[in-house]
Amino acid sequence: MGIPVMVDIRTALPQRELTPLLDDAFGWLTWVGETLAPEMERFSGGQTIEQIPELIEIQHRCNELFESTGGWFDRGDHDAYIRGWAVERLSRALTNAGAVDHRIDAGGDVRVRGSAAPGRQWRIGVRDPQQGTMRTVLIARDLAVATVGHVTVSGADLGVAGAYASAMHRMDLARARRFADRLPYRTVIVTPDGTQEYGGALQLAV
Repeated sequence: MGIPVMVDIRTALPQRELTPLLDDAFGWLTWVGETLAPEMERFSGGQTIEQIPELIEIQHRCNELFESTGGWFDRGDHDAYIRGWAVERLSRALTNAGAVDHRIDAGGDVRVRGSAAPGRQWRIGVRDPQQGTMRTVLIARDLAVATVGHVTVSGADLGVAGAYASAMHRMDLARARRFADRLPYRTVIVTPDGTQEYGGALQLAV
């Protein structure tokens, strides 16, 4: 979908297992970018699309997120969800293949599992969208983190986190605050004046 993707596997695997694993990973991402993303574009434009099972799943989930956000997640702007959905599927596949310690970064949206090193959790930076400086570091072993503009959402599923971040980015600040407080996901909102606000209980390091 025109974004850089980095797959960082920290599980000690022999090269004969690691190479095909990474080949499969990027093959999956390529298929999503070349097949699913264009079909979703056609769907958004009102055209007939192929009945691919994965595509039906994405449509159904986007409809649910449209409803749960009161229409603030725009089904026509599906990239925030489909990118996270693809990374979630990839993360589960890596785990099932034995690569239980990994980090996937897709254009700044991050999915981590396991450990960065023995006894050390992953550290995920949250940057100020205006200054580019580091504002917060999230520390976790199993976390999805998506950022859209001034909103960063973290939780169990990267597709959902991306959709929530996209929805809140469209809201005014007061509405975004209220929405964040109701979510099972956790949020960091950097306001226009540079103030940092939180919704939910975050595990932080600075």
